[in-house]
Amino acid sequence: MPDRSADTVGTLVGMDSSERYLHAAVAASAVVIRDYSTSFSLAARMMPCRVRDHITSIYGLVRVADEIVDGACPTDPRAHLDALEASVEAAISDGFSANLVVHAFAATARATGFGTELTRPFFASMRADLTPASHTPESLAAYIHGSAEVVGLMCLRAYLYGVPASSRPARSAPGAGSDYERLAPDAARLGAAFQKVNFLRDLTDDELRLGRAYLPELTQQAFDDALDDAAADLAAGRAGIARLPRDVQRGVRAAADLYGELVRRLRSAGLDGARSGRVRVPTTAKATVLARSVVAPQ
Repeated sequence: MPDRSADTVGTLVGMDSSERYLHAAVAASAVVIRDYSTSFSLAARMMPCRVRDHITSIYGLVRVADEIVDGACPTDPRAHLDALEASVEAAISDGFSANLVVHAFAATARATGFGTELTRPFFASMRADLTPASHTPESLAAYIHGSAEVVGLMCLRAYLYGVPASSRPARSAPGAGSDYERLAPDAARLGAAFQKVNFLRDLTDDELRLGRAYLPELTQQAFDDALDDAAADLAAGRAGIARLPRDVQRGVRAAADLYGELVRRLRSAGLDGARSGRVRVPTTAKATVLARSVVAPQ
């Protein structure tokens, strides 16, 4: 992908038409992320240049799909979600979309080597949100896989793409298998942790506005158990960060640390506090968490 860090007239003039279009596509995804998630935007900026645009492109598309099912689309969200999935598959196949966010995502998918094995579970989970129903343990596991674990796997593909020799991930054990295969369980579990924390911090919006029950019959004990489950996934995912390419570790650690702070604040708030409003990390606290992530030893 073109390097957007040197965003000058000279740089743009030096690009051919396809490079300039991709530059604009990634910039569009960056605007989406910046408007919807200051935490993620900050963490993404801690990524090395070789990865930053790919991560931005992945989350730009994910956010658009989220907004379709969360109320931004006033008429027939299912049709719009189906059209978005079809446009993603077409763009991955032929390398172009007139939708800038889709174009950026497809460019990342083609470059880093993922396709419908990850996008189809994602869209299946997004589609499940259009018909809210109480989840069973089995349906919730499938939902988390599609809505979060596969996003972690998309990011892992980006982390491993074009890795310089000096940043190669450390092998945890000898044996067969690619870096992706060895690191995938940790990446999936970190994605699951983020989603489980989001369930708990979004209780009011999910239950009252959207009519969703990801965690039905939630008592204080069930809330505490769900937090413990999310924290266990977060700890397991964090343990795998040291096996990622060295140049992405700080950015991933920053995101994990922000969610660790959310876990702490949710414990303090309890079920009643979580239901009274979305639990957030204030800007000053975010800055402190991110600063610790920057100075932490690799």
